[in-house]
Amino acid sequence: MNTSAATTARTMWALYEPIHAVAYFAPEARAAYEDAGLRGFWRGYFAGRAAPLGPVGPEPVVAAFFSFAPAMVARALPDIWSLAAPERALELRRAGAAAALARLLAGHEREVERAAEALVPRAAGLDGSGRPLAAANGALDFPDKPVERLWHATTLLREHRGDGHVAALVAAGLDGCEALVLRSAMDLPRTELQPHRGWTDQEWEAATRRLTDRGLLAPDGAATEAAHELLRTAETATDRAAERPWRPLGPEEVTALVRLLTPLAAACATALRFPNPIGLPKPTG
Repeated sequence: MNTSAATTARTMWALYEPIHAVAYFAPEARAAYEDAGLRGFWRGYFAGRAAPLGPVGPEPVVAAFFSFAPAMVARALPDIWSLAAPERALELRRAGAAAALARLLAGHEREVERAAEALVPRAAGLDGSGRPLAAANGALDFPDKPVERLWHATTLLREHRGDGHVAALVAAGLDGCEALVLRSAMDLPRTELQPHRGWTDQEWEAATRRLTDRGLLAPDGAATEAAHELLRTAETATDRAAERPWRPLGPEEVTALVRLLTPLAAACATALRFPNPIGLPKPTG
């Protein structure tokens, strides 16, 4: 196994992302939001993910989440805070994630404890410089219960990596819609990206024209080699920006952590669909 810190960062993302993502996609998590009056998937999603930022309007969320159409975000924010204040939304996402993980990881309680013990040191005290979502989540206390500690650790690591990925895409000269159009020209169906991020056909086609003018899309809409190179560079920058938590681990520690997390990730992945708007590959194990 290549155990450079950047490679480890990418390997670990594929393993902790499914654990984090249950807070949005598992039925227990969705029910927690809906029972509190946050009807519809997106009200719960925006409330839970944006809650660490406080009672913000749409603009900071558009900036931090990056790939969502401003009009879609504005349909949820700030109105959702009248249904559930950020403090309440944080309670709902914690309870929903815990309930989902308790079901999905039943029988793996010892592994959950060990995974929390392994990931909390990687997630605690992460540098939030330039990383608004990681910093906001980092200001929250770690819960006491192992399953909740595990979820919180994966959330910190996920948002830390995600913030770095947004920075890499911005540095590549892409806006949120353009980044999705490029991915749809490579490996993810447009149907998994455009409707789930709220972009209209007109906005999507305008982004397509901009990318074509830059030589990133061919006239037939296929991604050019320049596009592939641009995204490879962005992914490399993302891995490099996410490597710091993993630098202290030696090869044997990395191998042991992969072995520990793989069955947990596979169990949690059953709450997700593949392909998905996250771009997450299906875990094995």
